[in-house]
Amino acid sequence: MATLIRNSLMKALIVIFFASVATATGDAPFIVAHKKASLTRLKSGSERVSVSIDIYNQGFSTAYDMSLLDDSWPQDMFDIVSGNTSRSWERLDAGGLLSHSFELEAKKQGMFYGAPAVITFRIPTKAALQEAYSTPILPLDVLAERPPEKKFDWVKVAG
Repeated sequence: MATLIRNSLMKALIVIFFASVATATGDAPFIVAHKKASLTRLKSGSERVSVSIDIYNQGFSTAYDMSLLDDSWPQDMFDIVSGNTSRSWERLDAGGLLSHSFELEAKKQGMFYGAPAVITFRIPTKAALQEAYSTPILPLDVLAERPPEKKFDWVKVAG
């Protein structure tokens, strides 16, 4: 009987703990960021990398002084063609979305493993900057030797 009461009391304490944690963080911003990169072959020996980062606020309050930094692109391997690898915004409201994109040109052949982008922001109830990370990108096989694609295969049908 004592074991049953102890187990019930433990379960109740666990439920109260998780409910209090959910309530304490329920009115804060919750930043989710998705980073995507795609390769585009322009001509023999030239390839562009298009990078886009979507930042979502899935929380219940506004995030202020948003800053994005994606410095995982080494200068000896990539040149920036358009845009910047960093960006700032004044705010991101609850349920809101911010997007940023830039384009790079590859200078070297090889596999590239990019790191997540870093997002910093402020919330009114805390003095310290908060930090979030984007999803990492899949490995990119930059300037890889690829066989030419056949767009159509014409087949002669005997009639």
